[in-house]
Amino acid sequence: MRQYSPSRPPWKLPVRWELGVHDLGGEPALPGARESSFAGRAAELRTLLGAVSDVRPAVVLVEGEAGIGKSRLVAEATSVLADRGLRVLTGGCHPLREPLAYGPVIDALRRVGPWLPPAERLGASTGALAPLLPDLAGALPPEPPRVEAGTSGAGVQRFRVVSGVRTLLEAVAPAVLVVEDVHWADEATRELLLLLAMDMPTDSALVMTYRAEELPAGRPVLGAPFRRPPGTGGAEIRLGRLGETELRTMARDLLGGEPAPELVRTLLERSGGLPLVIEEDLLTLTDSPAGTDPGALRVPRSLNEVLAERRARLGPDATALVDAAAVLAVPAGESLLALSAGLDEDRTAAALQAATAAAVLRQTGPDTYTFAHVLAQEAVYDSLPGPVRHRNHRRVLAALQTLDPPPLVQISHHARALGDRAAWLPRAQEAADQALAVGDHGTAAALLQEILDQPGLTPEQLSRAATALAFSVSAGTQYTATTAALRRIMRLPGLSAPVRATIRTSLGAIMIYRGGEFSGEEEVLAALTEAGDSDPIAAARRLALLALSETGRFALAEQRAMVERGRSLLAAHEDRQARAMLDLAQMSLLSTAADPAVPALLAALPRESTDLQVLQSTAMIVCGSAGRSIAVGNDARAAAAITGARAMAPGSRLPMVELYLDCHQIMADWQAGRWDDAERGLTAFQKRYPQSQVGSGGLSATVRGLTAAARGRTAQAAAEFDEVLTRGLHLDSLAAAAGAARLHLNRNDPHAAWRALTDPHDFLTFLDRKEAWAHAWDLVPTAVETLLALDRTDEAEALTARHTTGTEGRDAPGAAAEHHLCHGLLLQAHDPDAAMAAFDLAAARWTAIGRPYPAALAAERAARTRTDLDDVSTHLTAPIATFEHLGATSDAARCHRTLRELGKVTSNPRGRAGYGDRLSPREEQIRDLLTTGATNKDIAAALFLSTRTVENHVARILAKLRTTRADLTRTSGERD
Repeated sequence: MRQYSPSRPPWKLPVRWELGVHDLGGEPALPGARESSFAGRAAELRTLLGAVSDVRPAVVLVEGEAGIGKSRLVAEATSVLADRGLRVLTGGCHPLREPLAYGPVIDALRRVGPWLPPAERLGASTGALAPLLPDLAGALPPEPPRVEAGTSGAGVQRFRVVSGVRTLLEAVAPAVLVVEDVHWADEATRELLLLLAMDMPTDSALVMTYRAEELPAGRPVLGAPFRRPPGTGGAEIRLGRLGETELRTMARDLLGGEPAPELVRTLLERSGGLPLVIEEDLLTLTDSPAGTDPGALRVPRSLNEVLAERRARLGPDATALVDAAAVLAVPAGESLLALSAGLDEDRTAAALQAATAAAVLRQTGPDTYTFAHVLAQEAVYDSLPGPVRHRNHRRVLAALQTLDPPPLVQISHHARALGDRAAWLPRAQEAADQALAVGDHGTAAALLQEILDQPGLTPEQLSRAATALAFSVSAGTQYTATTAALRRIMRLPGLSAPVRATIRTSLGAIMIYRGGEFSGEEEVLAALTEAGDSDPIAAARRLALLALSETGRFALAEQRAMVERGRSLLAAHEDRQARAMLDLAQMSLLSTAADPAVPALLAALPRESTDLQVLQSTAMIVCGSAGRSIAVGNDARAAAAITGARAMAPGSRLPMVELYLDCHQIMADWQAGRWDDAERGLTAFQKRYPQSQVGSGGLSATVRGLTAAARGRTAQAAAEFDEVLTRGLHLDSLAAAAGAARLHLNRNDPHAAWRALTDPHDFLTFLDRKEAWAHAWDLVPTAVETLLALDRTDEAEALTARHTTGTEGRDAPGAAAEHHLCHGLLLQAHDPDAAMAAFDLAAARWTAIGRPYPAALAAERAARTRTDLDDVSTHLTAPIATFEHLGATSDAARCHRTLRELGKVTSNPRGRAGYGDRLSPREEQIRDLLTTGATNKDIAAALFLSTRTVENHVARILAKLRTTRADLTRTSGERD
């Protein structure tokens, strides 16, 4: 956080929204708004107009240093766009402002009133904007139910606002939303802009300007890396300084004639090509008795000197007014300027006229005056002697305290500038409280950090500010920045154990649920130890968080005890949130164990209620049950749960529920054989949740790995599985562990397969501790097959028996299918007919559940176990058809090889001769594998061909496509 200094106020406070002169559209220029011609930016203007006009949705970023002409470029472009019929909405950021969440965007949207359709035709989500747009509340749908305060409530509100803004822009399209000076934006506004940019409404554009030098080192302007989504147009425009030709054009326009070469050289030397300084020098010359004599400019000087000279030519009243405006640092009306400058009404009017005529101030609204640029304001402020600056701060502070409501941020700022710590501290805390109340976490965090930087705070002041700051930063969207900030707060000396534990709990929950870092459980456990039961409600919430753990840290029995302990702590206390968390944990534990009581408990949950917390609790429980239902093979129940939770999602207002439901739907589609739908779901998920850690691990990565393995892309499959397994023991890692082991089995390496199952993470022991034997992710059958391949038959039989015991009495159709599969594996060596019957039962079970891929795999095993060769051929037909329908290339190739070895005629995927320059079906298969970077050996293993055959195919493919192997791989990567 930047510290205050005697010579300069802290301009880098969070975003302040305001209107610029360019926002006035076709209105006549206001006093003080003299501008030169638009020189040297024709190419940039064409780029901006083309990006916004040719393809929408579009996102345009305009970057450049202060005074380079970003606002002028955007003003010229928006004027043209408005003439073309686009509706331009403009807001801007400012370094000093009063709290208003999403201020720049909300201010821009205030002007949509004339373009709004009737409220009944607007999406319901726009109702969330009603409290932020009171003047338009009557034209918007009703506001949705309020949510309780808390970080989850803040998340709900962010989701509502993003959805509402997107829907509103779509309703008034074609529209262009312009947000200037995004480098001053607070975190909430950055997140809103990022999410809009990632999913822009149809026929709309977003244009943002910013200064890269004002951003923290290495931080993107939107707080996270932005990559324009497919189908979204746009451009990134960087403005450089002007050259001699452009400067000559500006001079010709403002001076009314061709400038002398000496003048042009002097101007270029003084300005370094910065348009703002060029224009100020030219304005100085137009007002100089010496005319265009470059000697009138004397020696090269800074903008500070230019403004100081212009200010010196003003009378005493106008000078006092300009000084007051520089100290105010925000656009202000005539009455506030009068109070701040100590002038009466008549003298203020005359002073304003003089200041605007001299182009020191400009009018930006009916009763709003400010400097033409923040650099000009800073130049005047820097020129004020210390006593003058101090006197102005005191007058401004007195003037601000007369306003109703008082601008608390500005009041605390001026109190701090005066060095009055006693007056500043309570005002800063009040301003932070106000910012939190309106959801402006950026302003709150800046103020609270300033408070915490003060020495000698009382324990109460320290605890209050630290707790509030932890709450504020927890609402941030940048995972790394948020966790780092919480760790810094925890290290503050003097914090009490309960306060530190509260902050540590927030850190742990964010690590687990936002970052996918299960080490967050250690933070929650440490918080529980640190604070004990001193606050029973807080302790019960921490116990509920730990009872929800799906990692190997706790056995299921330990987690049951946590729930019971939490309930006992709440026996004498009423806290609905803590009870809801414990109910969620209890249902999660029952679902993990596939308890038969789950369906009845789910059916008893209230689906309709006027109580938002009740709906949220039900939605979270039903959502969680969907994932566990898929795990145990209750796919019909999972589908019903996904549908039910989606129906509740709008009313419950929990964005995370939607995210997890999307994940569950992807896995449900894959298991049901809708692999194309699953792949489309993965693509949509990455677009909708670009920063989510959930989509990069767990079930989503497992789906990508399983698909890659079935299609012979073993290197990709191994990488996907490794990505999941690096997270350690987790219920969502079981399928990846099984998949990784099976890759090794397919290479005839059972030792490596066993290591994948047991080292460094013992997934079989994990199943036992979590009582998760009912989870049908192919883990136990893979382990049994691996043990048999290692000649450890006794252990294979013991594992099968343990699986039978662990699933007895459980509501788990998938476990029943795997039970038959394990028995078939044990029997196939000495009783092929019994093994065949067991495999057939497994296939029938999977078919009944609705999972064609594992059913086909089991049917293939049954076919291979038959002793009659004709029967083998006949019974492989159905699995082959399923594999080919799914696109399970490697599995189909394995079956075709078996039939070739048996001398049976099969459909030849290589096709007939006569394809000419076109690729044959077999060549298309190999080409697809080549694009993944597969080696000839990998392709041979995937398609059950000899390496020499693959080499011949590769040579023909590259010749037909007139490319190289490296180019084929690189082109595919660029498309991805």
